[in-house]
Amino acid sequence: MAAGIASLPREHWNSLVADESPFLEWEWLASLEDAKCVGPGTGWLSRPLVAREGDRWLAACPVYVKGNSEGEFVFDWAWADAAERAGIPYYPKLLVGVPFTPVGGARFLVAPGEDRGRWVRELSAALVGKCRVEGPSGVHVNFCRHDEMEQLTRDASSDFVARIGLQYHWQDRSYASFEDYLASFRSKRRNQIRREMREMELQGIAIEVLAGDEIGDELFEPLYRCYLATVRAHSFGRQYLNRRFFELLRERYRHRLCVTLARHAGEIVAAATNVRKGSTLFGRYWGALRESRHLHFNVCYYAPVAHCIAHGIRRFEPGAGGDYKYLRGFEAAPTWSVHHLANPRLFSAVERFLRAERQRAAEVLDELRVQSPLKPL
Repeated sequence: MAAGIASLPREHWNSLVADESPFLEWEWLASLEDAKCVGPGTGWLSRPLVAREGDRWLAACPVYVKGNSEGEFVFDWAWADAAERAGIPYYPKLLVGVPFTPVGGARFLVAPGEDRGRWVRELSAALVGKCRVEGPSGVHVNFCRHDEMEQLTRDASSDFVARIGLQYHWQDRSYASFEDYLASFRSKRRNQIRREMREMELQGIAIEVLAGDEIGDELFEPLYRCYLATVRAHSFGRQYLNRRFFELLRERYRHRLCVTLARHAGEIVAAATNVRKGSTLFGRYWGALRESRHLHFNVCYYAPVAHCIAHGIRRFEPGAGGDYKYLRGFEAAPTWSVHHLANPRLFSAVERFLRAERQRAAEVLDELRVQSPLKPL
C-alpha cells in the first residue's frame, strides 16, 4: 500500500482511471491530500493499493484507513455502536471509495487488456488478508459498480455482503429543449416548476452556468464561501473541505468543473460547484449567501438540467438524499456497496440486517418508479 495518491505518478494512476469517475482521478484525490482534507487527524489516511509488474501498472484501488465513519454517506454508525457494546473494536477499518463523495463508479481500477474479474478478486482478497493479519475490523467498498458488487457477493461463501442505497438521477429522454423536459411532467408538477422558476425573475436574480475555462480565477473564492455558508447553516453540516482545496481545483481541475452562479444586482448570492466528465454531470457543492425562495431548486436542478439538454449531457447525478429531487424529474436509482467484517458474530448480524434492508429498498424503488411525476414513456 502506498503512502497516498499524491505520492504516486499522476500519469500511471490516471491511465487506470481512464473513462471512469472523475472523482477517481489523481487531480481530485491528490488535491484532497495536499489540502489536508484527508490525512492525519481527519479519520482518513490514504493508503492506495497498487498491483504492478515492473514499470507496468496492472490494477489499483483507492483505500483509506478510517478512524471514524465521517464523510462516507453509507452509514454504519449502528454497526460501530453494536460492535462497541459487544466489546469488538470497530476502528480502524478499511474503506475503498472517494472521501466525502457519494457518487457511484469503479472502485477497482484495471488496466486495459487485463482480466477485470481477476483483479477485483485479487485486490479485495488482499484487503481482507490485511484485516486478518493487521487488525482492521473490515473492508467497506462504497458506491461501487453493480458488476463489482456481483463479483464480490456471487456465492454464499463470499467474504462480502451487499448493501443497496437510493439516489435520484436525471436521465435525458431525448429532450429537444428545456420546454420539452417540462412537457414530460404531469400538469400539476409542471405548473409548480414554472412558478418556482418565475420566482427568480420576481426577485431580480439572474442565473448562469459556466464550464471549464469560462470559470474565472476570481470565482473560486465565492464558490468556497458559498460551500462554507451551507455547511454552517445546518446543525448536521460538516466542513470536510477548506479554502486550499478550492485553490487546487482552480489549478488542477478547472477543466472538469461546471458551476451555476446566481447573482442579484451583480453580486453572487448562491453557487453550485458541479463536475462533468463525458456525458455525465455530477452535482457536488451548493451554497447560498442569502435566503431566497426557491433559489436552491433553480441553482441546483433547473439550470443544470437546462445546461445538460443544451450540451448533450445524458445524465445528471445531483448527489445524495433529497426526495424533492424526485418531484423535479430525477428518477430513483439504486447505489451499491459491499462490506466485509472480520469478526464472524458481527458479520452474521450485519448480514441479517442487510438482507432485510435490501428487500425493503427494492420495494421502495419499485414504488417510486410507479409513482413518478413524469409521464410514462
